[in-house]
Amino acid sequence: MTVVRDMSGTTPDRRAVISLLRRLRSPEGQSNPQPVWHQLRALGDVVPAPWGGYLVTGFDACTEVLRGKSTWLAPDLAWQARQPSTERWQASATQAISRGLFRLNPPVHTAQRRSLGNPFDRTALDLLAPRVAAHATRIVDRLAERIRHDGEADFVPLVGDRLPILTVGEWLGIPERHHAHILDFTHRQVYSQELFPTKRELAVSAQATADMREFFTSLIGERRAAPGDDVISRWIRYWDEQFPDDRAAADQTVYDLVMFITIASLETSATLLANAVWLLGRNTDRWQWLRRHQEHIDDAVEETLRYDPPVHVNTRIAATDTRLAGTPVAKDQMVHVMYGAAAHDPRHNQNPELFDILREGAHLSHVTFGGGIHYCLGAALARLEARTLLTELLRRFEALRPLTAPSYAPRMVFRRVTSLKVTT
Repeated sequence: MTVVRDMSGTTPDRRAVISLLRRLRSPEGQSNPQPVWHQLRALGDVVPAPWGGYLVTGFDACTEVLRGKSTWLAPDLAWQARQPSTERWQASATQAISRGLFRLNPPVHTAQRRSLGNPFDRTALDLLAPRVAAHATRIVDRLAERIRHDGEADFVPLVGDRLPILTVGEWLGIPERHHAHILDFTHRQVYSQELFPTKRELAVSAQATADMREFFTSLIGERRAAPGDDVISRWIRYWDEQFPDDRAAADQTVYDLVMFITIASLETSATLLANAVWLLGRNTDRWQWLRRHQEHIDDAVEETLRYDPPVHVNTRIAATDTRLAGTPVAKDQMVHVMYGAAAHDPRHNQNPELFDILREGAHLSHVTFGGGIHYCLGAALARLEARTLLTELLRRFEALRPLTAPSYAPRMVFRRVTSLKVTT
């Protein structure tokens, strides 16, 4: 078992930390981030970041941050306004995404979260399940046909990207003809969420934000003109009651919710689906075992979430002077939760480098969906999509073999599998 050293009171080599983070963003690091997580953990549970703040690598420390409602806050607009780096924090794309639920703190977060209720509770999932299954069958048909015709197919555009947008698009009542446009601006907008986006990335995200604003503003206007019983119409009615004399405020809040649901649910779910196919399909014996033991599909999904989480980093801010794993953290300092490093902490998960479908306490083995008030709103939906798709793939294919390792977008925060060639 690896021993993680207590580095309290020491300062790791700044250049070594920078080198590790660059590797995490590189094609090599994206394909196999485990060595980077291992080396970061070896520096300690709380590692000084070269730009100030800390990288949090230990499972217990990450859990403490994610669940710390009053001690650890999201980096909201008020915090951003206090930062000296105005170019980064005042960029239009950063400002827009920071109105999303995952960047809000109470009481604003509380009000918006209350308006949503539990949109993916058991009843909602029971209603969604047949539609998700129908979508999965249709896109797997296309995958099978492409493989029959060409001998191979790219799983990502045919299946991985398609199932989340079909599901969420239908839930929001957005016609399928708009789905490609939504995926396009989503892929471009998320660069604003990198720890240190370049000027070029901020420019790409700014244009994506403008495209997103134009599309969703038009959509909300259409629902106002012809309201129905869909989700967006219900949000409009709710926020009109909260802002009876300020329609602009109501529309802005509805826009923020639609934007958040879209940005948060598409790439993360698509990456989960692609990772599952990669991790299961590259071992034919593992694929065929799961075909015979489909009662363990949920376990396979949880182990995929642990082994290779769709998000590498999540940021929180110290609400007051505090200590984390023995390390003093000053008020307003950033701490960056390293999801993969936490899930591969050998003090929490035995043999963490082993992909083990039968890992004991699988749903407790990772913090991929966050924790506390910011626990992922769509966690149950993502699990439903993954379970449903794997069930269909296992039913249709005796083997679904990746021809190469996945390709990833050059990012460090939100991962995106861009290509995964498969055959049977």
